[in-house]
Amino acid sequence: MIVFNQANTGRVEYMLDVLGIKGFTFFEQVQGRGTNGGEPRRGTHAWPEMNSCVITVVDDDKVPALLESVQKLDMRNREVGVRAFVWNIEATV
Repeated sequence: MIVFNQANTGRVEYMLDVLGIKGFTFFEQVQGRGTNGGEPRRGTHAWPEMNSCVITVVDDDKVPALLESVQKLDMRNREVGVRAFVWNIEATV
């Protein structure tokens, strides 16, 4: 799962394309606040920005490259913010 400021939408989609990650589910208008000094993203007058979220299931061998790409994107502009979370998928249908 990748959570990111909507300003990074194009960059995240490009990153997935470059890594050959075809399948994903995209959520717009995601609200929240980062744990590392992140400002709220609430879509309100006080906190007008919003986040988006992508959930994708990838093979284990693609996870390190995906995390590295997310980290590089975050380093480009830490104030905008992007985070990735990894879970093991036990089964799918």
